[in-house]
Amino acid sequence: MSQAVPSVARQPRPSVGDSPPTRAPLIEIRGVSAGYENKRQKTRLIALRDVFLDVYPGEFLAVVGPSGCGKTTLINMIAGYETPDQGSITVDGVAVHGPGWDRLVVFQETALFPWKTTMANVMFGPINRGVSRRQAALQAKELLARFGLAGFEQKYPSQLSGGMQRRAELARAMINSPNVMLLDEPFRGLDALTRHHMQELLARIWERHRLTVLFVTHDVEEAVYMSDRVAVMSNRPGRIKVNIPINLPRPRTYEMMGTAPFTALQRAVLDEIRAESIAIAALGDALG
Repeated sequence: MSQAVPSVARQPRPSVGDSPPTRAPLIEIRGVSAGYENKRQKTRLIALRDVFLDVYPGEFLAVVGPSGCGKTTLINMIAGYETPDQGSITVDGVAVHGPGWDRLVVFQETALFPWKTTMANVMFGPINRGVSRRQAALQAKELLARFGLAGFEQKYPSQLSGGMQRRAELARAMINSPNVMLLDEPFRGLDALTRHHMQELLARIWERHRLTVLFVTHDVEEAVYMSDRVAVMSNRPGRIKVNIPINLPRPRTYEMMGTAPFTALQRAVLDEIRAESIAIAALGDALG
């Protein structure tokens, strides 16, 4: 018997008012386009074109797409590290014009300060926001224990494993109580066992705190396992091609991965990405 493929929500260009009537988006991306200069070829490459996307309070949204489609550019603009050429980005109704403590990023590569201990790294944000050193230390110690890093407070990043560094970075983000967490392939490069452990840890954290999370990944299985919705991007210049709701029960478990509903959702996401890969190949053949 053939397996039913989940329905997907195609992404036409919406009007500003398009959103479920019961809640307003926390993040609103409206008509965003962005590019960068290719100095070698003396041309401007368009990374994103006419991107529309809403992210709702407490939602875990995964973003996937072909390599080079602009996923990292999009997350950097929400973080305030880059500026759109056109369009607007607002968070909680406020236009993004630079970084802020309400939006914290966990990058692909570790961003821990190598000269600071684990405790000092986690305390960095609160101290810079004016929290007393004593209070910051209490908060950091509690969080590090929750993340399984009790006993490693005085270790330096070079003395931690890759998975422990990731946990320390998540603790450093969580201590600032952000409205939005922006995760740019945070588990890339970890071995499979550590990656699975980190996915479970992040899922538990999200289920406890219900932060708004935008999670960029190349791993489709990871996207389906973690998220409430998967937004699939097109080839460069990237746009939101389709939204796929992930209607799986929570808490998520790894036993779900072998079930028909999970594999059907994974197949639906893969089919969308594969269609983009085929389009790239066809273009290459036509130009060749």
